[in-house]
Amino acid sequence: MNLAAPVLSQAEVFARLSVLRSAGIGPVSYYHLMRRFGGAAKVLEALPDIAGRSGALYRHVPRERIVAEMERLQAAGGHYLFHDSPAYPRLLAALETPPPVLTYRGDLSLLGQGAVALVGARNASAGACRLAREYGAALAARGYAVVSGLARGIDAAAHRGALAAMDKGGGTIGVIASGIDVTYPPEHAELQEDIARRGLLLAEMPPGTEPLARHFPFRNRIIAGLAAGTVVVEAAPRSGSLITARLAAEAGREVMAVPGSPLDSRSRGCNELIRDGAILVQSADDIAELLERFEGPSRLKLREPVWAGLDEEQPERADDTDADDRPADIAHLLGTAPVATDELIRQSGASAGAVQMALIELELAGRLVRHAGGRVSLG
Repeated sequence: MNLAAPVLSQAEVFARLSVLRSAGIGPVSYYHLMRRFGGAAKVLEALPDIAGRSGALYRHVPRERIVAEMERLQAAGGHYLFHDSPAYPRLLAALETPPPVLTYRGDLSLLGQGAVALVGARNASAGACRLAREYGAALAARGYAVVSGLARGIDAAAHRGALAAMDKGGGTIGVIASGIDVTYPPEHAELQEDIARRGLLLAEMPPGTEPLARHFPFRNRIIAGLAAGTVVVEAAPRSGSLITARLAAEAGREVMAVPGSPLDSRSRGCNELIRDGAILVQSADDIAELLERFEGPSRLKLREPVWAGLDEEQPERADDTDADDRPADIAHLLGTAPVATDELIRQSGASAGAVQMALIELELAGRLVRHAGGRVSLG
């Protein structure tokens, strides 16, 4: 039976989406503004003044755009899942800045089950795909929700294995980098529909969004955030699967990897993970045993920040704020060289909330650029 998300009024849904789709408003800005003003409608009222203080002319997102998004989601059979819903996944909510809203199709009860992520190479070997399919089936049969990204290769094999065994208590969750109504890759149209019908399909991007390269790290973060542990079956160095594994480690989750021949480049990523502290696994029993006794933190040693070297914008960190904080005077501390937000707080002597409000003003004025690693600069 599906868990029902709390019923929000159309006006509240509309207001939240209007804030989230506003130019310059990311997850950190959204959470900060919601705490400061106490609701989306009040945030919308305040945004013109906030932008005006920095010389920007703020314009609300056209009503037609939000209406079209809501209608498109409804036509696709999808629904919104907001961050404050009882059905919002507990482990994902534990991230520093979880997605404020997801769209979904399928069975929300899967979010209440134990979850394990199975990821790996798109151009995986036949043997690795068979292994992923077997792992997916065995873990679903044990009652786990198998989470993956619907990519070619390992992801698809893991989903198919879990779907084949979901009558035994588990299931599968597909997280996509596009809108909930867009299929990628095209040849997975039937698989994606099967997951939406029998399992659970999740997306962070608005309906109608085509999958772009910069969307995939965010998808990977959700995959890692949903699961108590991530298993990498086969992966080349610097692949998206390794980003998922390191994001899982950053979140304090277990990271496991299947070893392979050093002669096969598709095994190098897994072998490197094991060298750096990931747990070597060779069977579904190994995975289940580790998940059952894992208490955290991850044993994988991160050699550098997960987002270092990525061109995409990264999720921002939400700091606790004081509703009475006034924007700090920090523009003089910023230049073209990226600097960490924490450094701005230290150098300005202002509170985290005051610095965040100042950054929001600069962002709305189009003067702020956000970089990997939680750093900012003047644009």
